[in-house]
Amino acid sequence: MQNFEAFREIIATPQKIVITTHFKPDADALGSSLGLAGYLKKKGHQVQVITPSDYPKFLFWMQGHEDVLNYEDFKVQRKASQLIADADMIFCLDFSALSRIESMADVVRKSKATKVMIDHHINPENFATFVYHDAKAAATAQLIFQLIVLLGDKHLIDIPMGECLYAGIMTDTGSFRHPSTTPEVHRIAADIMEIGVNTNRVHRRIYDSTSLDRLKFLGYVLSEKMVVVPEYRIVYFVVTAEELKQFNSQTGDTEGIVNYGLQIDGIVMSVIIVDRPEAIKMSFRSVEEFAVNGLASKHFSGGGHKNAAGGKTTGLGVEATIQKLLNLLPEYKNELLSVPR
Repeated sequence: MQNFEAFREIIATPQKIVITTHFKPDADALGSSLGLAGYLKKKGHQVQVITPSDYPKFLFWMQGHEDVLNYEDFKVQRKASQLIADADMIFCLDFSALSRIESMADVVRKSKATKVMIDHHINPENFATFVYHDAKAAATAQLIFQLIVLLGDKHLIDIPMGECLYAGIMTDTGSFRHPSTTPEVHRIAADIMEIGVNTNRVHRRIYDSTSLDRLKFLGYVLSEKMVVVPEYRIVYFVVTAEELKQFNSQTGDTEGIVNYGLQIDGIVMSVIIVDRPEAIKMSFRSVEEFAVNGLASKHFSGGGHKNAAGGKTTGLGVEATIQKLLNLLPEYKNELLSVPR
């Protein structure tokens, strides 16, 4: 972290702290936020986690979830805005651009609080006083663990905090199978296990707590909505607003579906296109050297990691978005065909 000693000096005394993360938080975003919140509370700080939206029910088990404020909830929005305005420090976790917190962005930007960014996505914006950024890190939860260790407080990480951080690392590494899974990541996971965290239970809480509707939805998408384009070695899925309604889809129900495309022998890129009220949302996954973050950034107002990125279109509609994707494939054909599988 830049200016680490200055950061250490500030948090040595109690502060009013807000922790926030990106829109539609995943396990790394929420796990990092609640893990850090648990630590800061132990250090005597007044801490409030505020998310810019709701998040999946399969994350509700995390300790501290019940105290999280959802900024989209009009009942708490005024309170949340006041907490942000009055904060001494705002920790921005798992995002590197204020646009990622949607309607909260202006409130956070205008707050006079000292801002701290902790993130592992590329091309961070220059909006924070303190930045702990590493694009090679497997997860933001990894960075939170490392920061606590740097502060000399590893002994303060308890089982609930460890569960939150492990969940973030586990999910962002694809259960430790993505290229970002380094020896250091495994060492951190081992340290968390030694605290007493039941990692099997964390895995089951996230991956084995699906609803019947979601399971039926998954089966439908895989059997009816998957399109294979073998000449370009890609797979794509399209989910309409009507289909989301038909299967009573909840926040998080489309998460992970895109990964199934990469299970097909020879496939290099998988894409899911989902018709949301605010935009056509897209998730990209790839293998080996084919980088989807560049494609998402250049063509779909997105970005992310080399092999996992997001994007969107506005004003195009589903069919036009599909056609835009297909029209781009010739541009990337040589790269797609050269990737070993």
